[in-house]
Amino acid sequence: MNQTQHISCIQCNSRFKSIFNEVGSIDLELMDSLKSCQIIKKGQTIFEEGNYPHGLYCVNNGKIKVTQTGIDGKEHIVHLSKDGDVMGYRAVLSGDKYSCSAVALEQSSICFIPTKVFISMVEKDPKLAFKIIHLFSDELKTAERKITDIAQKSVKERLAQGLLLLKESYGLESDNSTINILMTREDIANMVGTARETVIRLLFELDREGTIGLVGKKIKILDQNKLLRLANIFD
Repeated sequence: MNQTQHISCIQCNSRFKSIFNEVGSIDLELMDSLKSCQIIKKGQTIFEEGNYPHGLYCVNNGKIKVTQTGIDGKEHIVHLSKDGDVMGYRAVLSGDKYSCSAVALEQSSICFIPTKVFISMVEKDPKLAFKIIHLFSDELKTAERKITDIAQKSVKERLAQGLLLLKESYGLESDNSTINILMTREDIANMVGTARETVIRLLFELDREGTIGLVGKKIKILDQNKLLRLANIFD
């Protein structure tokens, strides 16, 4: 059984990173009184692809992978969630099944907001509705870019881009070089869109080249400019 804990929306620092950062005090208090909070263990599924939603989830603290199963039965990581992110809102708004699953990459604290509460807030709060439109737009842009990358970029380029995405999403440890997330080589492969063996080989190549450093399962970014060039990312 998951450990439960109540996290006050008013005192929650992650709320200021989320779509709820400008919600009025009355709606905030209502949401706070009707939501539920849980501590999710590493590897535990939060919601599963193909199930109907009863609400959406807001990440208070933690790291979560959002995955989709391909026609080959292989898992593909389509999004990485962090503090302040909301998950499952598309299924809630469309009344459809979840198109993805969400699994904790580490012990995480999440809040569950029932559908009726969320829909009521969206219906009467134009700012919240506009933020959701922005989320839809950003997700569509990311999906379009990923399709182009898979078609046009090599696996090594996509791996370099994936490592930069991990840094952007979860930051660095206190040494200012180690990516602040432990992901299995299988997870990295599922994020990049290739085989685990290929990821292992390419990580060792990048390590030999001095672009990254491998310390157990941890990955250090030693030459970010080289990684940017390899990923073909330009501002």
